Amino acid sequence: MPSKPPAVVATPDSDVLDAVFQALADPVRREILTRLNSEELLVSELAAPFKISLQAVSKHIQVLVRAGLVSQERSGRVSRCRLDAGPLYDAAVWINQYSHYWQEQFNTLAAWLGEIDDQNGSK
Repeated sequence: MPSKPPAVVATPDSDVLDAVFQALADPVRREILTRLNSEELLVSELAAPFKISLQAVSKHIQVLVRAGLVSQERSGRVSRCRLDAGPLYDAAVWINQYSHYWQEQFNTLAAWLGEIDDQNGSK
C-alpha cells in the first residue's frame, strides 16, 4: 500500500531553486561551497587549489553570489567570501518532498528480500 505523501510544505521560489541547482551543477562551485563551510576565505585563497585562472574562479563565485549561496565583503582590492546556507535549506526542503517515494521503494525492496530469504530458508 503506498505511503501517504507528507503534508504540503511551502515551496521555495522557483527562481531561487533554479539558481541554487544551477550553482550546484558545477564541481568547482560545489568545492568552493565545501571550503567555505568551515571558514571565510579570500578569493585568492579559494582559487589556490584549482587549476583554473583567478578570473574563472571569480566567475564561479559570482554564480554562487547570484544564487544567494555566497556573500562577498570587499576591502580595497581584497574580497572575502562567506557561505550563506539559507538557499541550500530551501533546496533540501524541496528535495525532501520526495523522501516518501524513496522510503516506499526501500520498504518494497526489504519485503522482496524478505520473501527471497523465506524461500531460501524453506528449501
